Amino acid sequence: MTENKRKYFISGIVPYIIWGTMSVPLRNIKDFPPHEILYYRILVSIFVVWGIIFLFRKEALKNDLDLFKSLSSSKKTRLMLLTVVSSFLITGNWFTYIYAVNSVSLKAAAFAYMVCPLLTALCGFIILKEQLTKAKVIALVVAFISIILLATGSLHEVIWAIIVASFYAIYVIVLKIIKGVDKFNLLGIQLILSGLMMLPLYFFNAAPFPIQTSFWLHIFLIAIVFTIIPLFLNSYALIGMPSSALGILIYLNPIVAFTVAFFYFKEKIDLHQLFAYLLLLLSIVIFNAQLLKSVVYKKQ
Repeated sequence: MTENKRKYFISGIVPYIIWGTMSVPLRNIKDFPPHEILYYRILVSIFVVWGIIFLFRKEALKNDLDLFKSLSSSKKTRLMLLTVVSSFLITGNWFTYIYAVNSVSLKAAAFAYMVCPLLTALCGFIILKEQLTKAKVIALVVAFISIILLATGSLHEVIWAIIVASFYAIYVIVLKIIKGVDKFNLLGIQLILSGLMMLPLYFFNAAPFPIQTSFWLHIFLIAIVFTIIPLFLNSYALIGMPSSALGILIYLNPIVAFTVAFFYFKEKIDLHQLFAYLLLLLSIVIFNAQLLKSVVYKKQ
């Protein structure tokens, strides 16, 4: 593996391991409503990201501004529309994930990221007209059966898992469409738009300004370690890694998340749920069989 490929590979792995442990700081501040946690998470992220841009990335910002000015009116409109849509999707993913962790269950939040790559493939087929092999179609059918089985046990958990996964799956598709723009600058714009989207919810559900030191320590931790760093690394990995390979790495997220749920938070799983999860795992193996085979042969 060359040095550059190693960088992309590590950049692809780290975000999903980080996100897999995100339930820990979120559970520590579960007494605060989800919209409040998200609003301050976004607010702190905006200040940190734009501070970094203005201090260390002025040249990249200038290049993006020059690129935007050089685009035709139709391409400018398209880029702005895609940026707004991506901001809405990642905001929706953040909000629903926080709600799922603190108000539904950790299993539902982890399950979302097991389903996510399969939904991403389905969205890629529908939106980007990417082809699906017979094996992948079979995998999607098996995954659908798994979801139905889980729904018979807890429809509430499954619905929230699919909502969380859908937001992120479509976000990844939109991010793949946006090309030529510096990913860190794009993140800065997305955060500003996310903050504006959250403003109405923040004012309609006005609460006293939090003054607890522990709350702000957790918000800074979530903003920097669980938002800015992994999103930037994820975007960077997309530059040098095929999306299919990155699709394999995303499964690190639910593996870590399930480990945290069962061993750290002591959440229980019944046989019905275990069978459904194993069925979903089978669909994941079928879905990625060709890629896994190529990886094994390359190592040999």
